[in-house]
Amino acid sequence: MPTVSPRAAAKERTREALLDTGFELAETTGLDGLSVNAVTAAAGVAKGTFFHHFGDRTSYVIALHRRFHDRILDDVQKAVAGLPSGRERLTAMATTYLDACLQHRGVRALILEARALPPIQAEIIRRNDATVALLTTDFVALGWRAPATAARLWVGACVECAILELESGHADAQARTTLVAFATAAGEPSS
Repeated sequence: MPTVSPRAAAKERTREALLDTGFELAETTGLDGLSVNAVTAAAGVAKGTFFHHFGDRTSYVIALHRRFHDRILDDVQKAVAGLPSGRERLTAMATTYLDACLQHRGVRALILEARALPPIQAEIIRRNDATVALLTTDFVALGWRAPATAARLWVGACVECAILELESGHADAQARTTLVAFATAAGEPSS
């Protein structure tokens, strides 16, 4: 196992502290309020340190997006470990995703604001494609004739459910039940 030098470890701690600060600030500021000045002041580091780690503000927002979704993916993988493809696995994935969005409402709101930025759009497309690949087996197991298309549409429905919950500030049991019902409805429409 390779050892990490003290300098590399310190560099990684600083990068993580900057991202932690972004998560905290996102709870109280929108995208406009998440300036380099605000982040560096709250983190107690120089602007040069920020730019050394991220290059620019857009790269920082992308890093926040990745970290947010990487953590969700880790949680999802734990939640579905050992579950067969299908309804139960889809329900576990949706619940885990939606709970994480509620837990980190500020970051979720920031990402929603940032999706108009082309670099963020590219990251969202990349992430959605990976999620569709993960979900397609579930839609195959549920008997959908176009499982990848169904998975892609379901990703959009999950995002809309997260937005509903973000606006209300709490889990919406009816929306979550409906989300799973859409995916698992018997009798897929014929073409």
